[in-house]
Amino acid sequence: MENLFSLKDKIAIVTGANGLLGVNHCTALQNAGAIVVGCDLKFEESASTETIHRFEMDVTDKNSIESVYQEILRLYGTIDILVNNAAVNDMFENPALALENSKFENYPIEMWQKSFNVNVTGVYLCSQVFGSHMANRSGGSIINIASTYGVVGPDQQLYVDDQGIQNFYKSPAYPSTKAAVIGFTKYLAAYWGKNNVRVNALCPGGVENNQEKWFVQNYAARTCLQRMANVDDYRGALIYLASDASSYMTGANLIVDGGWTAI
Repeated sequence: MENLFSLKDKIAIVTGANGLLGVNHCTALQNAGAIVVGCDLKFEESASTETIHRFEMDVTDKNSIESVYQEILRLYGTIDILVNNAAVNDMFENPALALENSKFENYPIEMWQKSFNVNVTGVYLCSQVFGSHMANRSGGSIINIASTYGVVGPDQQLYVDDQGIQNFYKSPAYPSTKAAVIGFTKYLAAYWGKNNVRVNALCPGGVENNQEKWFVQNYAARTCLQRMANVDDYRGALIYLASDASSYMTGANLIVDGGWTAI
C-alpha cells in the first residue's frame, strides 16, 4: 500500500508555487519522495520553499514556459507530474470601491480578461508544453487545481458581515475560469488517454487564512464539517492524484470541500 502512494524520484512541477496552497502542494509532493520544481512569477525567501528547485516563470508566456521546460530537461531529463496551481483571484485596489466594482453590472472587463489569461490560458499553455513531454514518453499525471466555485455558483451571503452589510460580491471571473478548468481537464483526459497521461482536477474549498471572523463563521456554517479548510487539508488528495494509487482515474474532478457542495 505504501508503494501505491510513493512518488520517489518523480519529477513534479508546481505552478504558483509561492502561494498559500502552492507551498503546501510542494511540501506534500516532496514528503512523498518527489523531486519538486516550483514555478512562480517571483519567489520570496522562505523555509517552506528553500528545499525545492525554483524557477521564475510566467504561465501566460509560452516562451517563458518553454525556457523553464528546457532547463528542467537539462537538469532531470524528464517530467512526471504537473500541478497547474497558478491562478489569480480578484483584488480591488481601492477597498471603498470594492462593493460597486465587484457587482456584475460594473465588473471591469480588464479584470475578467486577466483572470482568463492566468487561470485558463496559463493551464492550457503549461499543459501544452510540459504535458506534451509526458504524452511523448507515454506517461504522467496532470493535476489542475479548480474550485468549488467551478462547480456551484458563489453564495453571495458569505460576504455579508455581522452588521448585515454586504462588503463585496464574488465576481464572475473566478467561478467562470474554474469551471473552464474543469471542462479543459475532461478534454485533455480524453485527448491524451491513449498516451497514458492522466488528467484530473482537484477541487478545493476555502482555506482559513486570517479572514475576518464574521466571514470564517459564515463559511463554516455553510459546510458539513462546520469549518474552513486548513492549509494542509489537500495534501492527501494531491498525492493520491499524482501517484499510482489513482492509476485508473482520469477526467475526474476530486472535490475536497468539507461538504460545501453537498448542501
